[in-house]
Amino acid sequence: MSNAAYKEMWEKLDLDIDAHDGLLAVLGKFYGDIYMSQQGRLKGMEYLDFVLSEVHGLRVKELQDAKAEGRKIIGTFCVFVPEELTLAANAVHVGLCAGADAGTEQAEKLVPRNTCALIKSFIGFKLARLCPYTESCDMVVGETTCDGKKKAYEAFAEHVNMHVMELPQTKSVSARELFRSEVLRFKSELESLTGVTITPDKLAKGIKIVNDKRRALQRLSALRAANPAPISGRDALLINQVSFYDDPVRFTQSVNALCDEMEARIERGEGVVPEKTARLLLSGCPMAVPNWKLPYVMESSGAVIVGEESCIGTRNTRDLVDESADSLDAMIDAIVDRYMRIDCACFTPNTERLDNVVSMAKELKADGVVHYSLMFCQPYAHEAIKVDSALREAGIPMLSIETDYSMEDVEQLKTRIEAFVEMVK
Repeated sequence: MSNAAYKEMWEKLDLDIDAHDGLLAVLGKFYGDIYMSQQGRLKGMEYLDFVLSEVHGLRVKELQDAKAEGRKIIGTFCVFVPEELTLAANAVHVGLCAGADAGTEQAEKLVPRNTCALIKSFIGFKLARLCPYTESCDMVVGETTCDGKKKAYEAFAEHVNMHVMELPQTKSVSARELFRSEVLRFKSELESLTGVTITPDKLAKGIKIVNDKRRALQRLSALRAANPAPISGRDALLINQVSFYDDPVRFTQSVNALCDEMEARIERGEGVVPEKTARLLLSGCPMAVPNWKLPYVMESSGAVIVGEESCIGTRNTRDLVDESADSLDAMIDAIVDRYMRIDCACFTPNTERLDNVVSMAKELKADGVVHYSLMFCQPYAHEAIKVDSALREAGIPMLSIETDYSMEDVEQLKTRIEAFVEMVK
């Protein structure tokens, strides 16, 4: 499509064209500096570069084409919203813009200033009319993972068609029942919005598509245990980020092809960095596009990131939905059981996350862990202390970082991370 055609599409979506052009220019430069400057990248990353270059273009055009066919677009902010059900209702499931400072001034009219950057970002993108994904949505699905989001969704509901899933805070029998009822409520909402009845056949197909995507990402994750590292942490993070809005079947094929290339590279004993490079695990808060600041600083400080213990990482891909169920009820149970295994910091207690961080660090042969919390994110800031204690017990060093989306602290972060890398080496 030509630029003029894209501009016409964005105008129809009522984006602020000048501000949007400015955003794309900044994003393009940022991407070039952080991604295209890397040496020895895998050839398969060209597909991801293309997706990113067309993130507000071709993919948004695909969403408009789907809408023209009568399909609905479902926007989400969290890995707790079951994509399997969205696909079973013949709808499209996309993650929404929340990874950069945008429309902050407008956002602070709806939420307090000391709200985390991720929440301010999705509200700012909407109010500043900068996100074609939000503008394409027929329904936005929120979830009560934290008090900040819960209250923000009240204000956000005045601007979008909002459905909020209530999430339990424990893993008790009654908590599972609550989540099951919320999954069923989401299913009913989807059926009423799309006019499609979710049948066992359709749901089985949705489960298979999403599981296949997870299997490809699990394969990618496992290959990162190789030394020297076959892929940079930045590129692996980008793959995980793109998984939230690319077409799932096409995305799965591209990741499996990339993994074939990684296996060949491992076979030859090649990597993106020398064998003695410090290997770090990144743990904590999710990172939406274009939140690449910390990974860039880490990998510019003589380290390589070998895994992400976060929602944009293993928390989203570790567990599959059991595919053996054949009735609708049994499939819903399988979905509920799979999603209740997510070790989000919203749960209390959350000991399985501590076990998972330690075992992941060991499996990926990490020399140390960088724990990342967004400023004002209470759940992950609290858990940083527990994670540090669990890692110390296992003899694995950890550095705790609290930051936001601004670039003001880059030099300070670099100083701290370089010192940590020197220590773990």
